[in-house]
Amino acid sequence: MGEHVLLKNKKAYFSYEILDTWEVGIVLTGPEIKSIRNKDVSIEESFILIRKGQVEILNMNIKNYEFANHIKQDPSRNRVLLMRKSEIKKIIKRVQLENLTLIPLKLYLKDNLAKLQIALGKGKREIDKRETIKKRDIERRLSKIK
Repeated sequence: MGEHVLLKNKKAYFSYEILDTWEVGIVLTGPEIKSIRNKDVSIEESFILIRKGQVEILNMNIKNYEFANHIKQDPSRNRVLLMRKSEIKKIIKRVQLENLTLIPLKLYLKDNLAKLQIALGKGKREIDKRETIKKRDIERRLSKIK
């Protein structure tokens, strides 16, 4: 079937240097997946933590599904991400040793399952951000000329 991208976290690409990426599943309820399919979701302000050997995404805002009147949940509750234990251990080591951050990059549907692409990133300094802006402007100018 392929994948259908629902959202991308553009701020992450601007604010972080992406080092490594993983595809993870998300533990959701029925109304939440319906809201995700309707694109009533935001990952802009969200971040990822590892607690007690589990990877969790915090502040991922999924609006309540309007037709599910019987189930009311907190839209920004913590959600567990599904990863192998060996991968989690590798990530923990890299985060502690290299002072890195886990960031959500994009949310997409793959074979009717909601997947999240997460990345290990290193924060960019202000100088690096300016260089990114300059490169983007140059690429835009070149594309207009062609």
